[in-house]
Amino acid sequence: MSGSLEAFLAEHSRLSRRYFLKYGAAGAAACTAINQLQAEVQDRDPALQQAIDRLETNLTIPKSFRDVSRGNPKPHTLSEEKRKQVGLTRETWSLEVISDPENKARLGNPLTKENGNALDFEALLKLGEKHAVRFSKVMTCLNIRNPLGTGIWEGVPLREILWLTKPRDNIRRVFFNGYHNDDPKQIFKSSLPIDRVLEDPPGLPPVILCYKLNGQWLSPERGAPVRMVVPESYGFKNVKWLTHVYFSNLFHANDTYANGNNDIDSTLKTFASTLSCPKQVKPLQPIPITGYAQSGTAGLAKVQVWIQKNGESLPGDDKYFTSAPWIDAEILSAPASDRWGGDLPDHKIPPETIGFDNKTRKPIAWPMPLMKAHWAILMPGLPAGKYTLRCRTIDANGKAQPMPRPFRKSGHVAIEKKDLLVTA
Repeated sequence: MSGSLEAFLAEHSRLSRRYFLKYGAAGAAACTAINQLQAEVQDRDPALQQAIDRLETNLTIPKSFRDVSRGNPKPHTLSEEKRKQVGLTRETWSLEVISDPENKARLGNPLTKENGNALDFEALLKLGEKHAVRFSKVMTCLNIRNPLGTGIWEGVPLREILWLTKPRDNIRRVFFNGYHNDDPKQIFKSSLPIDRVLEDPPGLPPVILCYKLNGQWLSPERGAPVRMVVPESYGFKNVKWLTHVYFSNLFHANDTYANGNNDIDSTLKTFASTLSCPKQVKPLQPIPITGYAQSGTAGLAKVQVWIQKNGESLPGDDKYFTSAPWIDAEILSAPASDRWGGDLPDHKIPPETIGFDNKTRKPIAWPMPLMKAHWAILMPGLPAGKYTLRCRTIDANGKAQPMPRPFRKSGHVAIEKKDLLVTA
C-alpha cells in the first residue's frame, strides 16, 4: 500500500470516527454497526434525511413492477377476447394436474379437461377459503441485478392441489408451465423436487398457486389469472399464466433456464445497491447516500459502504475488497404500519400474513428474509479528486457480499460501484 493511500485511509478513518461519535452510533470504535441499534434517529443531518424522505415505499405498486415476460406475442398483450378463448381470464381459466406422460407418476385422480375435473378458478378460491396463505417476497431475475418489485403474494399451497389427485407413488419432481401461444418452441417451464412442495424448509412459506398481489387480483402483466410463486427462488421458477402441473418420476429438472447455462437451484442472494448518491460534491462536503439491500435466504446483518480514491489500489489477491475500510450504514427500520405502500388497502399489511404480527401488523423480525430493506449513511467529506463508491452486505451468517456464492450464474450480486467527483 502506498504512502498516499495510507494517508487517505487514515484521514478517512478519522473523519468517520468523528461523524459516528457525533451522532451517538458507537462508543470509542470507529465503525460500529448503526444497524444493530435499530432506533429512529431524531437528529439526522438534513441532507441525509431529505434523501431518506425520497425513498420509494417498501412494497411496489403492482403496475410498477418491471416486466421481463417471455413470448411472441407476450401473453399479457393478447386482447381480452383472445385471453378468454385461451383460458387466461378468471372465468375461463383451468389447470390440468396430471402425470408426466414420459416418466409416469401414479395418480388416482388426475385433474384433466377430458375428465371434466380440471381445477377452475372458482374451485381454487374455494380451496383458498380454508388453505390460502399470504407472504412477502421480492421478485428478482437471476441475471438482472435490480429487483422487479416487492409485494404480498396470496394463494393456495401447491400441495393442497397435489392431494386432490390422490397420489400413490413414483413421484420425485413437479414440473409446471404456463401458456405459450400454442407454440411448443415458446414453452417456458420450471420444476421443483416433490419434497419442497410437500414440506417447507424452516422459515420459508409454502409454494403457492398465486392469484393476488398486494390484495388485488393479479393483472395479465403479473401472470393472471394464476401463477406459481416459489418464495425463495428467482423469477424463472415463478411461472406466469399457469396451465399445467405434472407429477413426474424423473430424477432431474427440466427447467427452460437449465438450457441457458444457469444455476436453476439457486435461491435468492443477499446484496446491496445504491438508490441515491451525488455524482459530484464539493471538497469536505458530507455525502448523503441511500440504497436498498435484498435480504436473501441467508438473511441480512449489515450494509457497508467504502469510498476509494481512484488510482490507489489494494492487494491484488483481494478481489472482493475484504481488507478495505468499510463503514457500516444504517439499515432503516421497518415502515410504520400504514406506510408500506404497494396500493395495499390503507397501505397496511393484510391480516394473517406470514412473518408479521397479526395484531400490530409489524414484522416479527427485521430485516425480513426474502424482502428488501432500505439503508442510509452520511459519509464524511473528502479532498478534491475522483473516487469510487462501493457498497456490500454482510449476511446473517457473517458472509460478506458476494460470498458465499460469488458466481454470476447463480444470481447477479457483484459489488456495485459508482463514480464520485469531488471538485470545487
